[in-house]
Amino acid sequence: MVLIELFRLIGRVCIQKTRGLGRMFLFLLNAIAHIFMPPFKFRLFLRQVWFFGNKSLLVILLTGAFTGMVLALQIFYTLSKFGSEALLGPAVALSLIRELGPVLSALMVTGRAGSALTAEIGIMRISEQIDALISMALSPLRYLVVPNIVAALLVFPLLGAIFDLIGIYGGYVVGVKLLGLSSGTYFSKMDEFIDLEDISIGLVKSLCFGLIVAWVSCYKGYYTGYGAKGVSRATTEAVVLSSVLILIWDYFIGSVWV
Repeated sequence: MVLIELFRLIGRVCIQKTRGLGRMFLFLLNAIAHIFMPPFKFRLFLRQVWFFGNKSLLVILLTGAFTGMVLALQIFYTLSKFGSEALLGPAVALSLIRELGPVLSALMVTGRAGSALTAEIGIMRISEQIDALISMALSPLRYLVVPNIVAALLVFPLLGAIFDLIGIYGGYVVGVKLLGLSSGTYFSKMDEFIDLEDISIGLVKSLCFGLIVAWVSCYKGYYTGYGAKGVSRATTEAVVLSSVLILIWDYFIGSVWV
């Protein structure tokens, strides 16, 4: 009997998780469908571009600069063992453009803007503002979800590009000013080792991460539990799930797009 109850418990948990995943994907499909249904709320879109972009810019600049500096230090130490210090610039740029730029910028924006977005929509849920929209025959997805998804798709690649640029110049400061490499050596090999495919994979990753963060944050806020505890739990779940999905999807793209 104990074994039967254990299997029943496992089955209930699996069914509950499967239903939750199905509801998440239906939520995403409905939100994408509403993007192509007029009217598009352009003012809300611009507000969310400011929300995702401008308010996350400082943390992107700081993180990008110090990431590039740390990369330059560690890569220079490795390359010096093989007598290849001249490849420091391309190594830093490739690491940032293909991998670290999209991933770290997305994680920073998740912690900065994704959590705030979940809390904002969650408070609207528990204060019955979403129910008020529904009672007025207005789609909450059009007002609360679509502007965030479209804004994230625009802003995440831009923030990733800023992260890459600042990171490359952070590596320049360490490699040239601290380690004694010439500036011509640092930049001269980049155009030989970096091609359009490297830039494309970074761009695709940023687009995917923007969709993931906006989707998960809006979903967790939209279906938050009631009370302050429900909002705090939804915010934590949104940040954790977004971060995990970013890392999983990053590996998937990297393994497929080689």
